[in-house]
Amino acid sequence: MPAPAAAHQPPVPLEPPQGRGEGQVRGPALALLGLQHVLVMYAGAVAVPLIVGRALKLTPEQVAMLVSADLFACGIATLVQSWGLPGFGIRMPVMMGVTFASVTPMIAMGANPDLGLTTIYGSVIAAGLFGILVAPLIGRLLPLFPPVVTGTIILVIGISLMRVGVNWAAGGVGNPNYGAPVFLGISAFVLVLILVITRYATGFVASASVLIGIIVGMVVAAVLGLVDLGRVASAPWFDVVRPFAFGWPTFDLVSAVTLCIVMIVVMIESTGMFLALSEITQDPVGEARLTRGLRADGLGTLIGGIFNTFPYTSFSQNIGLVGVTGVRSRIVTVVGGALMLVLGLIPKLAALVEAVPQCVLGGAGLVMFGMVAATGTRILGAVDFAHNRNNLFVVAISVGFGMIPLVAPAFFKQMPHALHPLLESGILLSAIAAVALNLFFNGLGSTAEARDHALRQAQAAEAH
Repeated sequence: MPAPAAAHQPPVPLEPPQGRGEGQVRGPALALLGLQHVLVMYAGAVAVPLIVGRALKLTPEQVAMLVSADLFACGIATLVQSWGLPGFGIRMPVMMGVTFASVTPMIAMGANPDLGLTTIYGSVIAAGLFGILVAPLIGRLLPLFPPVVTGTIILVIGISLMRVGVNWAAGGVGNPNYGAPVFLGISAFVLVLILVITRYATGFVASASVLIGIIVGMVVAAVLGLVDLGRVASAPWFDVVRPFAFGWPTFDLVSAVTLCIVMIVVMIESTGMFLALSEITQDPVGEARLTRGLRADGLGTLIGGIFNTFPYTSFSQNIGLVGVTGVRSRIVTVVGGALMLVLGLIPKLAALVEAVPQCVLGGAGLVMFGMVAATGTRILGAVDFAHNRNNLFVVAISVGFGMIPLVAPAFFKQMPHALHPLLESGILLSAIAAVALNLFFNGLGSTAEARDHALRQAQAAEAH
């Protein structure tokens, strides 16, 4: 990729240039717009710590700690990305959140008695450092990830997570009343409410439909006596998020490599998001600026590993909100990041999130995770299957590899124990298979074509 032109870009101004539909945003309006960004991403932001914490059978207090850490690190990562540091940050209206792509490999690591939670954090730190180092090279890797590859990976991510949403809807794995009609009824109510809001509301309300559904579902569950607020009452109003709260990180080579592969996928996705945001804001992104944005993904992930949370990426919902509101100022997301950071310092709020019954989350999870799968399907809809039947083999076999850990958990039981974090992640198996099969059948495309594909993929994801 040519880089000299980007090297001479003028400094990025605090506000986008006038004449691009952007006005100065001040006072209460700025705070409200920042809060709007927080509310749109909130349900997705807290989903990953809830999934991982409950899958690893952590105590409710530890799960609440994960939620606090996630919100706190979300805030820091967003400030780095939107406000910027020397060499880091795209300096555009971007909100950062934990990526769903990291969920299954992290659960496999945490569930392994030889690895555990500290190995997850060691691997997240390694992935963050890796992301910082390879950020300038990601543009050259784009041809490895055309729509047939990324669409397949995102589809498998959504399908893999649907298992979590379905189990939540039934009351949660291990619940003695698993599948009780009251759980299924509440999940169905939340699901229908989200769909009604999405169908009939507009603007911000429609964008925040999942969060509204969870809040109303929580109220209904409380009326039915399914909510225990004892831990919320006993939780303090303020506490700091301490680094390495679960112990010093430990490092395992295969686990670290596994999350480094996830990091590449995340950064490819971020590249498309940045290009889509550039079109929305009419604010050009050159190679140097794109590298700063991808470095911020790496730094955010590194910060996540230090503060007991997980890999970070830009949230597509918030990029869509920029287009909906027409407010292009990065100061709005700076305010949103500051709000996230403050929310992470309020343990009572994290305890409230942890107290949400799993059946309430189930209705929302079916929407959130289903939309991830639907986004992958939409990307695959742009793939030429009619004139290139080889693409059918790429998708078919890669999805098959991705389903192995879901349908046959003991499939790789006889393989070396050290490889289990990689082999038990359908997302990574699918990614490796899709890249390899695409190279075998279609070869390596051009960088310019890859950038165009990445932009169109991001626009498809942002549209949901």
